[in-house]
Amino acid sequence: MDELIEQLAAKTGIDPAVAGKTVGMMLDFLRKEGPSDKVQSLIDAIPGAESAIAASASGGGLSRLMGSGLMALGSRLMALGLGMGEIQNVAREFFKLGRDRVGADRMGEIIAGTPGLRQFA
Repeated sequence: MDELIEQLAAKTGIDPAVAGKTVGMMLDFLRKEGPSDKVQSLIDAIPGAESAIAASASGGGLSRLMGSGLMALGSRLMALGLGMGEIQNVAREFFKLGRDRVGADRMGEIIAGTPGLRQFA
C-alpha cells in the first residue's frame, strides 16, 4: 500500500497522507458502488487495502451525513482539501495504478460497472 500511495502522491503532487486517505475512500466507494466481485479482486491485489478502507471509514457520523455515491465521495475528498482538478487527476492516476494491479480489462469492468466513473477514467 505504501508504494501505491507514494506513486499516487508523486504523480499528482498531493501530500502522501492525503493520498493514503484518498485511496482508502476510493476503494471504499468502489466496494459499495461497484461490481463487488471485480472490486474485491482489486482490493485483494493491493496489500494493505483493507486497512486503508477501514481507516477511511473512521470519519464516523460525518461520513454518514455526506451520504453515498459519487457526490458523497467528492465531498469527502474536498474535505481533505482537494479541488475538483486534483480529484480528477487522482482518479485518473488511481485507475492507471489499478490497471497495473488487475489488468486493463478488469479495471475497465470496474469503471463501467460503477455509476459515474467513466468521466474520470
